[in-house]
Amino acid sequence: MRILKISSAAGLAAALIALSPVPVSAGLFDSAASSYKQQSRVVGRHLVSFPPGYEAGMILVQFSRARLYYVLPNRRAISYPIAIPKGEARWSGDTYVSEKRVNPGWTPTAQMRRENPDLPAYVPGGHPQNPLGVRALYLGNSLYRIHGTDAPWSVGQAVSHGCIRMFNQDVADLYQRVPVGTRVVVTW
Repeated sequence: MRILKISSAAGLAAALIALSPVPVSAGLFDSAASSYKQQSRVVGRHLVSFPPGYEAGMILVQFSRARLYYVLPNRRAISYPIAIPKGEARWSGDTYVSEKRVNPGWTPTAQMRRENPDLPAYVPGGHPQNPLGVRALYLGNSLYRIHGTDAPWSVGQAVSHGCIRMFNQDVADLYQRVPVGTRVVVTW
């Protein structure tokens, strides 16, 4: 874990770019060594100093940096790597955590099934191939979620249909920190 002293949003962005990768335990992956090699290039969860103006307990998502920040007291935050929406699935706004689920089930949207007819109609919670992973934080009245993943190598990439993917160990950490009603600000 690294602690950075940063006085502005621009300084935060520069510091995140300059960070060297934090190795991730190979035990977190179900098999492929190539997945681990790709994954190890993503800067892992760490503590950062944070600019003033953000309330403790809120979540700030910066798609442009592929990072989610859980704001702590005293101008600090926990920075987590994320997978972000691709192409036209990009969005931004001010929302909130409307629901939390452990081992959520997954039903692909009609558009997802049109794009990939081989997708199952439903994947039960706890299944190793469930794209939502081990935890999900539902956002407002939308279909968007902050959730884990069955594809850890996708973290750090633009691959989702609007959701915010995290490593399963990171979403489990965030899940226990935030209550329903937590403010979530998503920016580009």
